[in-house]
Order: sequence, then structure tokens, then C-alpha cells
Amino acid sequence: MQIIQTVQEMQCFSESLRNEGKKIALVPTMGFLHEGHLSLMRMGKELADVLIVSIFVNPIQFGPDEDFEDYPRDFERDKKLIESVGAACIFAPEVREIYPEGFQTSVKVAHVTQNLCGISRPTHFDGVTTVVAKLFNATRPHCAIFGEKDFQQFVAIKRMCQDLNFGIEVIGAPIVREQDGLALSSRNTYLTAEERASAVSLSQALFEAKTMFDAGERDAVNLIELAHKIIRAEKVARIDYIKVCDIDTMEDVSVISRDAVMALAVHIGKARLIDNIVLKPAD
Repeated sequence: MQIIQTVQEMQCFSESLRNEGKKIALVPTMGFLHEGHLSLMRMGKELADVLIVSIFVNPIQFGPDEDFEDYPRDFERDKKLIESVGAACIFAPEVREIYPEGFQTSVKVAHVTQNLCGISRPTHFDGVTTVVAKLFNATRPHCAIFGEKDFQQFVAIKRMCQDLNFGIEVIGAPIVREQDGLALSSRNTYLTAEERASAVSLSQALFEAKTMFDAGERDAVNLIELAHKIIRAEKVARIDYIKVCDIDTMEDVSVISRDAVMALAVHIGKARLIDNIVLKPAD
């Protein structure tokens, strides 16, 4: 398995694979990998001839008071996990390689980024789409796999690829959860034992809302109120948002008549955790 740190070398590596007729899958990560990341990599291995995994903690998607400096990092551990899956290459550039002196260009997806996390993190998605565009140009994949836990991110990247004619298939992978329902996240490591117990309320709220939805409830307000009640019962939980949105536009819906996503973000101690569940009336 190769470890590549420069864009030029990465482009040459990918170009040689393409010239051999190989299909390339990319899994972009910020490292500190868990089983959710590994599930994306296994999917990439199934879908393509060659798997590339990127590790890059992207400074421009963090706000000024967020956890860029504290974000967990362990490259040696990550390398062993990636190698165990059978990746051909890790692309692990330094910040100065991605954002050299004088860098001043950004990629903005205008509408699907405005709601949900875009309200409290107004610069976040510009940072995400900019770095993903750069990673795509460096690794030149045929397909890229993203976890659906970051559902709004997944929608924004699909929109970017469609609008800018990247010619890359963007594939979503299901959320991987702990046995008690908590969605896997690198930020779960921030949680104390008490906070970890409280964090289960996020998935419990979503599952209870889904049960109500499956019983016939289509009023989004009622589903949201139920989720609020469950999470507010946890003293250490501070809700950022709980919303029901159209699955394509990310706009709020009041009555669920087509596929929607119920998404939430909650501060539990130091960690800001997100989770979601898809609601399909046809089911």
C-alpha cells in the first residue's frame, strides 16, 4: 500500500491506473477511523478495482470556535486499518499542499447547504465542497463513497458533481451504529461515560419518530415535538436543531408526502453530534 502526500504524485498514480483500465473508488476521511469508515472502504472495494482512501483534517470546514486543533488524529492506527481492508493507496497531504500560499478559490453549493447545519455553521459546507473538489481532482476517482450520517454533506457533494460535470458517481452508504443505536462518529471519543449514555437519546428520538411515522403520522411538527421531548430529558443535551426536510432540496417540510429525512444536531458536552433517519411514505 502506497502513502502519497503530494497532489502531483497522486494524480500520476491515478492516471496510471486509469490508463490500465482500472476503476478507482475514493473514500475521503478526516482520519481517526471507525467501523463506519471501514464499511465505506469495503463498499469501495466491491465497486471498483482499486481503492484510494484520503486522510485530511480540513481546516476550512471548521469554524473559529470549533475543534480543529483538538480533532482526534492517529495516522499509524488509521494506516493499519486501511491496509487491512486492502486499499492500494492512502492520500495524506499536508495542509500547505492542499492550500498553498495565496490560495483564494472556493466551491459553493448554494441552496442545499443553507438549512440544518448550514444555519449554525455558515462556512462549513463551503469548506467541505472546496476540499472534496480538490480531493477529486487529485485522486481522479470513478466513484466516491460517503456515509449517510452526514446526509446534508452527501446531498451537497452529489449536487456539486452534477452541477460541475465531474463525471464521478457519488454513492451513499448506510449509517453504522453501536449496538445501543448511537451512530458511529470520531467525535464520540469526546464523550464521558455519563455523556455517552445520554447520547443514545439521539437515535432513540429518531427511532421513536420513525415508529410514529410508520403508524401513519405525516405531520412533521408532531414528529419533531416527540424527538425534542426525548432529547430534552437528558440534562447534558443541548439541541442545535431537529428538522424534517425534503430528501433532495433539504428544505423544511410540514407534511411528509414524499421521501424526507429527519435530521438532528445535538451538543452533548464537548461533542456536537449529528444523526438522521429517512422517512419514506411509500413504505
